[in-house]
Amino acid sequence: MKLSTKGRYGVTLMVDLAMYQGEGPISLKSIAEREDLSEHYLEQLIAPLRNAGLVRSIRGAYGGYVLAKSPQEITIGDIVRVLEGPITVVEDPEDDLNYIWEQVREAINKVLDSVTLADVAERKKSGGDNFMFYI
Repeated sequence: MKLSTKGRYGVTLMVDLAMYQGEGPISLKSIAEREDLSEHYLEQLIAPLRNAGLVRSIRGAYGGYVLAKSPQEITIGDIVRVLEGPITVVEDPEDDLNYIWEQVREAINKVLDSVTLADVAERKKSGGDNFMFYI
């Protein structure tokens, strides 16, 4: 499985919102500047996240986006599945090894669903940059 730019940037966007949770609506422009991402690309990612109920938009001069749930309630798996679709490893009904690929898929989902936005935001605030997971 390879995570596309859509998934990586989407997680980055959501982690940024989690880090500034409680400080009012956050503009995509400010996220783009802090994270060195394209504002235009973030605009394309925010709609599916909003439609999935993960973020809310606030209109007005001081508008922007806020998380629709607490960072502890949103997992990295939630975000990845919204932006990338269901996690798949191999889809070949003729493959004798399908049971292995299914176990790999389940392990990936388990890891993605075990990490919340709060976990990643806290790690980022403390200066940590990578999580280590064993599957």
